[in-house]
Amino acid sequence: LHPFFGGTYFPPTSRWGRPGFSEVLTHLATAWKDDPAKVRTAAAGLLTQLRETVASAALPTVVPVAPVSAVTEGVSHFTKAYDRRNGGFGGAPKFPRPSELLFLLDAWALTHVHEARQMTVDTLRAMALGGIHDHLGGGFHRYSVDAEWRVPHFEKMLYDQSQLVLANLAASQASGDPFYASVAEDTLDYVRHDLTASDGAFYSAEDADSLVPGGDVKSEGAFYVFGTAEIDRLFGNDAPIVRRRLGLEDAGNAPSDPHGEFRGLNIPYVAQSVDEIAARTGRSAEEVLQVLADMRGRMYEARSDRPRPHLDDKVITAWNGLMIGAFARTARVLVDSPRRDEWRESAVRAARSLKRTVWNDTGRTLQRRFRAGEAAVDAFCEDYACLAHGLIELFQATGDAEWLDWALTLTEVQTQKFWDETDGGWFSTTGEDPSVLLRLKEDYDGAEPAAASVTVRNLMVLAHLTGDHTFMDRAKRSLERYGTELGRVARVMPYMVSNLAAWHARASQIVIVGAPGEYRLALERVVAGRYLPFAVQLTLTPGAGQDALAGRLPWLAAMTPVDSRAAAYVCADFACQRPVTTAAELERL
Repeated sequence: LHPFFGGTYFPPTSRWGRPGFSEVLTHLATAWKDDPAKVRTAAAGLLTQLRETVASAALPTVVPVAPVSAVTEGVSHFTKAYDRRNGGFGGAPKFPRPSELLFLLDAWALTHVHEARQMTVDTLRAMALGGIHDHLGGGFHRYSVDAEWRVPHFEKMLYDQSQLVLANLAASQASGDPFYASVAEDTLDYVRHDLTASDGAFYSAEDADSLVPGGDVKSEGAFYVFGTAEIDRLFGNDAPIVRRRLGLEDAGNAPSDPHGEFRGLNIPYVAQSVDEIAARTGRSAEEVLQVLADMRGRMYEARSDRPRPHLDDKVITAWNGLMIGAFARTARVLVDSPRRDEWRESAVRAARSLKRTVWNDTGRTLQRRFRAGEAAVDAFCEDYACLAHGLIELFQATGDAEWLDWALTLTEVQTQKFWDETDGGWFSTTGEDPSVLLRLKEDYDGAEPAAASVTVRNLMVLAHLTGDHTFMDRAKRSLERYGTELGRVARVMPYMVSNLAAWHARASQIVIVGAPGEYRLALERVVAGRYLPFAVQLTLTPGAGQDALAGRLPWLAAMTPVDSRAAAYVCADFACQRPVTTAAELERL
């Protein structure tokens, strides 16, 4: 079990100058057969290097938490890498790393650096209008192979959907533009329709490849692309409107297609505005809007007759935690939507499913995945962290003490299993499996946020809910690991630098207490209309539920409606201002 060779990706067969996977295996088998001593020597040398690297990562001394200037420095690194023409950072390929965008919005909330917000909203808009966004079925593909967000790798991952929902919700609050909220809703629709199990848990992914209609060969994006002849048949005289809207061309519209996979085929993206289409087709704006209103449904129905990509129906605990958080926060933010209860219920159903399938309450142990009736693989640090994150969000969306209790338990168990008391920080594994040769600490916020980053935010929120200073002390020790120069690595660890922003911000608690109805909704609407990333938010209905919760969080006990009207309490470090009952008063606070 000692590593002696590694790589990131090998194609099934030789392609792009890379050996095929079968060729790699053949060479490795030959090396092992012909010269096993050489292989063992290589393994020993590699393992020694890995162990030295891990040992050197331990900090010999404790340094202070980085100053607030590190947050501003982090923004500057993103500004230098920003693609002002297309949105995003750097060149092709471009991955949707929501941790970057959430950091920039948190930095804006703390420092009011306008460019941090502008880069975020412009990037999210470019992604939403580009081919990386599925304009018919909703949701986002894995990444864009080009700089313009036009040509995706068509795989769809659950963790991308959850994080992009959060980023778009935040952008909607920070900008006041409902466009981003609509993108978040559309993404949730995709997850509800295509990635949700019958018991409410969320599946992992859909493949990029699928069978070409009428054939027996799979091709990248076959389910998603359109030829113009099909559009002409579907829309007749209205086809020019659809072609212009979605950038469809007879020869195909992929600007980057090195292997000729999309020749004569089109990846839908938003190419022209309603006014541009009207001017170029001679049709009125009203006529164009009428065609576009019908376009999505008709194309979606036509696409539904094709062979679907393979569904990866594993239920992965960490990814489900992220998705629970996304549904719960949407219910908390989009308070005027008639679908608010649906989103909240989706989060609750998934949480209950995980509690039945991957959690052992007696042994207080969590499993990594569930599929076909079997839970397996001891959970990693990220599973505890991400599930606790989702439950904290669900608690704030429902006020139900069950979810707070479970989040606290998960965090306690996570600390016992993964916290490094000597050097601080969080190991990815427990160290109990002898076949895992090294206990590593993952710091990189990539496609998924690092477990350490998620955990630090969890700890800060739990501290602001419970008043337990041990949570904040552990968050502080985690931040201290990275030293005073944390801003220099914001491109690598954006979510951890976002935690630094939260550390330096004035944290608050906002509690609305009252019976459901227009008075309470008016107060919720004020809070939902603000981007308040450093605030804990709760809406409570007086009665047994609040009484039970006050037994855990005593600071909530004295909060009551005022003169039979819902009241809002705005607090800092559990010291609350006078409760208010009107939206105007809450706006002022």
